[in-house]
Amino acid sequence: MQPRDRASAFDHADAIRRCARGDKGALRQLYEQEAGAMLGVAMRILRRRELAEEAVQDCFVQVWRRAASFDATRGAGRAWLFTILRNRALNILRDGSREETTGADLLADEPDDRPSPESIVVLLDETSRLRRCLEQLEPLRRNGLVLAYTRGLSHGEVASELKVPLGTAKSWIRRAFLQVRECMQ
Repeated sequence: MQPRDRASAFDHADAIRRCARGDKGALRQLYEQEAGAMLGVAMRILRRRELAEEAVQDCFVQVWRRAASFDATRGAGRAWLFTILRNRALNILRDGSREETTGADLLADEPDDRPSPESIVVLLDETSRLRRCLEQLEPLRRNGLVLAYTRGLSHGEVASELKVPLGTAKSWIRRAFLQVRECMQ
């Protein structure tokens, strides 16, 4: 069984509901199922392993504490987990007290082995509402939204990545977000 198959067969929503009832085994199952992928996402956002590990740990603490707030009618359990992780990683990024200064030339030499926005969408479960909503967007707008939310890029960074003016990137991200939100309801 491929890792993708294993992730789609695992019932994230059920495990989260069991966490809400105090089932520590369910939290362990979620951790075993997703910690590796979550660490990869956090690494792409934070670029430092110790900060990425901290984000993953904090995410699972939040999952344990907030499991009762999960609502399966608003989205998939796996998406809920990764949203918590993304928010935690972005909070760590915004807290500049832990950053090490890195020369721009060092970052420029780093190979970009991150998945493309298109491949991120493809990784979503084929039956997920989020994937269907994202696929309805015009490709460049979808890419802008995916870059902003999965890599934590600013509007300026998205504009640079997509080679469009800043105002264009801002409007694409905003409109795409509103379209996805409308579609998800």
